[in-house]
Amino acid sequence: MRTAYFNNLLQYLPEEEQQQLQQAIGATDGQIKALLEVFPNCPQSLIELLQDVNGTYYCKHGQETISVLVLGSDLGDYPYYLKSVEQIIADYHNKRETIFERYQDFLDYVEVNEKITMHVPLNERLCFADCMNNGGTSSLYIDFSPNEGGQVGQVVRYVHDPDSFEVIASSFDDYLQQLMEGDYEFTALYEEEF
Repeated sequence: MRTAYFNNLLQYLPEEEQQQLQQAIGATDGQIKALLEVFPNCPQSLIELLQDVNGTYYCKHGQETISVLVLGSDLGDYPYYLKSVEQIIADYHNKRETIFERYQDFLDYVEVNEKITMHVPLNERLCFADCMNNGGTSSLYIDFSPNEGGQVGQVVRYVHDPDSFEVIASSFDDYLQQLMEGDYEFTALYEEEF
């Protein structure tokens, strides 16, 4: 592991998950190039994570398939998988509707932070993580087209039921720093399993 994020995370994970991460293969230069063709403003810190581990969401790494929850959010100990470059690009090709289009008949029931524009297709936001519930409950995005008052590169957390979109960090670097300063709070799930 080259990144401080993954190096520090290992101490909070059970042995089996540590071994999975240590066997993981990073994204190749070609994969990173493909990602940058779709998301030219992808933060360097996300590129470095992917170069360490190209996805933890049931991703094939050599002969092994790994499944390790490695990210968190403002939802405390609720964990997320890091998507691979291939999964990120697949999302880009699939999620073309805007928040407004998705919820136009139910806007009164959806909370959208004022720093997030509802009229940008979801696929223009880089979805880098899905929650432990296969993304059905929550996903994390890097927002390159914020509303006035927002910042390019802000991290947005989507959560379902009740549906909401919230800015949880002003940048991906700040997001990672929050997780490290919070002692990887999301790893508490692993403690509950034992």
